[in-house]
Amino acid sequence: MPNPSAPSTDQVAQATATLAQAMDYLRTQPPVSDALPLLAGLLDADTGVPILLGDVLRNAARLVAEQTSAETDEIRLIITGLREAAQEATDWHVLHWDVQRLRGYAFEAAGPAAT
Repeated sequence: MPNPSAPSTDQVAQATATLAQAMDYLRTQPPVSDALPLLAGLLDADTGVPILLGDVLRNAARLVAEQTSAETDEIRLIITGLREAAQEATDWHVLHWDVQRLRGYAFEAAGPAAT
């Protein structure tokens, strides 16, 4: 398997800018039916943000553990923090099922239902 190249800092900035754009879009309160395809991609059970973020954090913890010459309490705390955050992020993959369930509901284009 070929060795993947490192993304540039500009590519990482573009990825986070795209997430910020999605956040801003959702703040405009679009119809849920319009937001569902966006949410489905963001929360995909295999390739969505939670899974990717968890993998990034897990790999970062592994790199720090393998490449740190001085094993100190502070380094161990950092590695533990990265691993715990990775698990929490990965746990969010279950939101994929919420998006799937939402697809079963009919949403009115007029906005939220009156209560």
